[in-house]
This record gives sequence, structure tokens and C-alpha cells, in this order.
Amino acid sequence: MTTHQPEAVVFGERPLSIEQVVSLAQQHSPTQLQSDSAFRQCIAKGAQFLDSLLDREGVIYGVTTGYGDSCVVAVPLEHVEALPRHLFTFHGCGLGKLLEPAATRAVLAARLQSLCQGVSGVRIELLERLQAFLAHDILPLIPEEGSVGASGDLTPLSYVAATLAGEREVLWRGEVRSAAEVHAELDWQPLTLRPKEALALMNGTAVMTGLACLAFSRADYLLQLATRITALNVVALQGNPEHFDERLFAAKPHPGQMQVAAWLRADLAIDAPTAPLHRLQDRYSLRCAPHVLGVLADSLSWLRQFIEIELNSANDNPIIDAEAERVLHGGHFYGGHIAFAMDSLKNLVANVADLLDRQLALLVDSRYNHGLPSNLSGAPAATAMINHGFKAVQIGTSAWTAEALKNSLPASVFSRSTECHNQDKVSMGTIAARDALRSLELCEQVAAATLLAANQGVWLRGHEAEARPLPAPLASMRAQLAEDFPPVIEDRALEAELRLCLTHIRSRHWRLYA
Repeated sequence: MTTHQPEAVVFGERPLSIEQVVSLAQQHSPTQLQSDSAFRQCIAKGAQFLDSLLDREGVIYGVTTGYGDSCVVAVPLEHVEALPRHLFTFHGCGLGKLLEPAATRAVLAARLQSLCQGVSGVRIELLERLQAFLAHDILPLIPEEGSVGASGDLTPLSYVAATLAGEREVLWRGEVRSAAEVHAELDWQPLTLRPKEALALMNGTAVMTGLACLAFSRADYLLQLATRITALNVVALQGNPEHFDERLFAAKPHPGQMQVAAWLRADLAIDAPTAPLHRLQDRYSLRCAPHVLGVLADSLSWLRQFIEIELNSANDNPIIDAEAERVLHGGHFYGGHIAFAMDSLKNLVANVADLLDRQLALLVDSRYNHGLPSNLSGAPAATAMINHGFKAVQIGTSAWTAEALKNSLPASVFSRSTECHNQDKVSMGTIAARDALRSLELCEQVAAATLLAANQGVWLRGHEAEARPLPAPLASMRAQLAEDFPPVIEDRALEAELRLCLTHIRSRHWRLYA
């Protein structure tokens, strides 16, 4: 039997995609560093130019000066070598939860790809060690709080710089270990960071960008899942599939909206004869589902552009142009594009949660569900009065939706002047990215609850005397769901099933649309 090795993610001159970052973050792809001599020479030139500039006693921010507002403080050449360690040391003040392993891998990937642009003034040895951390799955323990998103993600990335230097702690082989011990066990010498290297590692947008890659991937699958759930709910609620007619959507041709409508047409076999309708027009959470989900679908293209440009850019300061022998002082550490992308994604995701929550509210209410039992209970008549089906699940879904909606407030408008008014305008991009992941977590919980309820509703509808066979895509989905989620007849605690459903969602368990 032939086995195919997954394609390696190669860090170097070629741009990376969001999917490549997510694949390595989930340990589905190995990593490599571009190894040709031209690439190595390009990287080496920057470090060599900095060394020559130091020999000529040139002034370089963060190399021969203090940091931030302290840029006016000259650092004598005899102290230049000590400055990088001071930078990652005094930034060792992060708090909050630690980044999860997948997020940490994404952060390392984002920082490595940025440094591979060849304009950060670092040695090839630093890139090799970063790639080795990924290859050996040596993960710095990075507290998620403490970044204002400009100058980049200084405090969280200090944990990357420190562990490369053999300080602080890492997760390795499932255990928390000191970075020094892991270096010794692998017979590695910890790096002594050269002038500019700690700054190059820390003064960039890798944390927000790595998190944004993960958020984008989850949102992309959520879009598809919410569409499939909507199709199931159209069946469960005996909705009108003609709301998704191709001619109708040709009159308002937003591409994402048209795509969602096309998926729904395929799921519902809209070209087949339509059953008699209870209502000429369904309530908005069914009828307008393509219009709600289509906004997310249409936004994914520009979200991708923002994230992937940031991922494949040099975003530290200063930029080192070795060819022209120039040091370019600027503000590429400012994470405004990621901040706006993640703030927008929070809004998009919250609207998906709200849509599914409204669909679930219709499903459980016997006044609106066209003949289904109250709360979708499958109990027989003899015990119907003591069974409550999905009542509590719907309450929980309202709570998760409310939190997602509350969380849609943009982080980027809360810029605050900091660091002696040197950083007087900041992006808050990392807070926005963390918020987006929380919003996605909540929306996935709403999706899990609504999917189980839709599955129950379709099962109940299938027991009616005039039940029609399900279209093939929905019949296949129902069969897959039945493997893990039996009908709710007598009340049972559904937490374990909701958690299993969440696991399936986050692993893209169901293949939905090509």
C-alpha cells in the first residue's frame, strides 16, 4: 500500500497561504526552510550590513539606541551586545491564559515567514532555529494578554525570543520544560541574540496574524456548516425552498449570497416538485439566510487578502535594505489591517450565531414549527408531559448568542496612548484576534446546538404520514449524524453530545461543499 507524505510547508521567498499555516498548526504538514545559496546569501547580507554599520559607529534604532521613547538614549558600543537580552527580559510580563499549542505553532510560523523576507537584519542561524522549534514541536509558553498591537506583539513575542536564547519555559513532548533543559537534551546551544535580532523577533505582528489564520479557517467552515444547518431546518420547518431560486438571486448578484443560495438549492433539490406550503413566505431566519451568510462569504476574499499580505510581509522596525545600505525607520509593526479584519469577522460571526439562534427558536416553539412537538421532544404521549427535549439547549444557545453579539464591539477603536506617548496610536489587533476566536467558539457552540436540534426536527418530520424522502445531500448528512447522535426520546443530558459535535465541527468532520 502506497502512503503519501504530506507536502512540506517551505519558509522562504515564496508566499505562504492561510491554509499552509493552519495545516502546520494542526500538525498535518512538516516544515522546511528554503535552503538554496541565493536565499541564504540574501539573509546573510542584512546581518553583515548591520555589522559593518556598527563598525562605522552608525546610529540604528534598537541597536545603538534604547527602545521606544528611549530612542534618544545612545547605547555605547560596549553595551550593544547586551541590549537584545534586556529587551526580551523586561518584556517578560505577559498575563492571561497561555496560547494553545496550535496557536503557538501559527505564531512561530508567522514570525518565521516574516523574517524570511530578508530585510530584518537577522542571521540564517536564527531562521534555522525557529524552523527547528517547529520541526521538533518545541512551543514557547506564551501568555495571550499584554499586546496593544503596535509596536507589534512585543510582550507575547518576548517569550519566543527568550526561549530561543534558552530562557523561560516551553511545552515539549507533552511536558512543560525549561528551554535550557530542552536545548541541552537536543545538544543545541541556545542562541545569543545579535544586535537587532531580539527586536526583529518581537517587533512584529506574528501573534495577531497567526491567530487570524486560525480564525479565518474556522469562519470558512462555519459558513458552510451554517448553510447545511439552514437546509435541514427548511425541511424540519416545512419551509419554502423557492426562496433560493436561481432567477431570484440573479436580480441581486452578490457573489457570496449567490453561492449560499446555490448550496441551498443543491441541498434541497429545488428543481423537484414543491410540497404544499403553510406560508407563502418563511420567516426571515430561513428566507434571508443567503443574505446573512452571503456577507460572510463575500468578506472571506478581502479577509484573506489582508491576512496573507501581513503574513508574507516584513513587519518589524527598522527595515534593513542591505543592497542600498540603508536603514529604513518606519511603522510596519502597526497591525491595523489585522485589527480591522478581525473586528469585522467578529461582526460577521455574531450575525451567523444570531441567524442560527433564531432558527432554533422557531424549531422548539410549537406555535411556529408547523406541527412538530413542543421543544422537539420525541417522547410518546404517555410521558410527553414530563419531557422537555431541547428546551434548555435553546436557553443555552440564547446565552452563547448574546455573548457573541456583545463581543462584536470593535477592539481597534479603543486605541490608547502608551509608552511615554511614543506609542500614541496603536492597533489593538491582537485583542481583536483573540476576540474573534472567542466569537467563533461561541458561534460554533450555537451551530452544534442548532445542528442537533435540526437533526431531531428532520427525524420527527420523517415519522409523519406524508413524509417525503430527503434529497441526497441531506440524507447523507442525516446518516452521518445518526452514527453519533441518536434521537432524543426521553430527556437526557446533552452536554457530551454537544461537546462531541463541537469536536467534529473544529476538525471539519463533515465534508459539506466542494
